[in-house]
Amino acid sequence: MTGWLDGRRALVVGAGSGIGRAVVDAFRAEGARVAALERDEAKCRALGAEIPVVRGDATTRAANEEAVAAAVSAFGGLDVLVNCVGVFDFYRGLGELPADGLDEAFDEMFAVNVKSQLHAVKAALPALRESGGAVVLTESTSAYHPGRGGVLYVSSKFAVRGLVTALAHELAPGIRVNAVAPGGTVGTDLRGLRSLGLDTRSLGAAPNREAELAARVPLRVALSGADHAWSYVFLASDRSRAITGGVVHSDGGIAVA
Repeated sequence: MTGWLDGRRALVVGAGSGIGRAVVDAFRAEGARVAALERDEAKCRALGAEIPVVRGDATTRAANEEAVAAAVSAFGGLDVLVNCVGVFDFYRGLGELPADGLDEAFDEMFAVNVKSQLHAVKAALPALRESGGAVVLTESTSAYHPGRGGVLYVSSKFAVRGLVTALAHELAPGIRVNAVAPGGTVGTDLRGLRSLGLDTRSLGAAPNREAELAARVPLRVALSGADHAWSYVFLASDRSRAITGGVVHSDGGIAVA
């Protein structure tokens, strides 16, 4: 423990597993007090033994406002907002998407991957303005390189990239807005779109996932949620006080592949 986040009050949206849970653990190890918004009941029970948790749908205004209110009530304010919510399309190209299901799949993908982040920031704005806080959103290597998801996933992550730029410009100088763009991750519970019948599939459970991830990046590493979490710690801390509208690429060096 180095105390990079001593005294910080944080809310992690999508905190129950994978990168979100790793962020919770890393923030607490660095001295932050952390609250969570999570949809899954079992994950909420596990989190609730350690930190304040609100169970709710992160794509809704109500759940985000309740989570922010719970964090402010528990800690007396809010300094950091993190959103790690996501859903996947298992590499479906446009030609593989049924025409009669495209509207529903689009709405689900962009509600989870994009709208949830807008709702989270909107709900947290008053508290973050008061504290001069920081926002850390979750992009993906798919926001920069094709082939790491299907057409809906890649386009949704490009939209998050736009959110970071627009919000950083709008909210400066009082609030810093940055992102982490993780590469493929072992141990994640990233699920598929319910509208495409993929919600019982978890990307982290794919066979030979660790070897496949290590083989496709120059550093030959299969990254875990804990590997990514330290990038969130950095962007939430005063060590990054000169950075807004930026991104940390925790992806094993895929850009130079």
